[in-house]
Amino acid sequence: MSARGFTLVEVLVALAIVAIALLASTRAMGVMAGSGVELRQRLLADLSARNRLAWLHATRSFPAAGVTSEPCPQGALALVCRQEVKTTPNAAFRRVEVRVHLEGAPDFALAELAGLLPLEPVR
Repeated sequence: MSARGFTLVEVLVALAIVAIALLASTRAMGVMAGSGVELRQRLLADLSARNRLAWLHATRSFPAAGVTSEPCPQGALALVCRQEVKTTPNAAFRRVEVRVHLEGAPDFALAELAGLLPLEPVR
């Protein structure tokens, strides 16, 4: 009478495969959770940059060329807006570039946005 079933080696190989699959799925879930946090930060940073440009347009600002930084928090997220104003070949316009980063991390921009400001309001 021959015994039917799996050998010890076959069971160990199957367990190794299951363990590797579980580790891979755990890693994938961790990456997805991390990217969700970064996506939220980028979305809020983009909103801050758009708010800054909209504010400049709404107040009909025509700032001098230069760089300024100021806090632009969104909810509990401490963000900083770095605004760089540049002259253009047409003196009636200024190019404004807004870079938004987390407070304390100026080298990593979460969002960047550029726009033009007219000297006279557009009718």
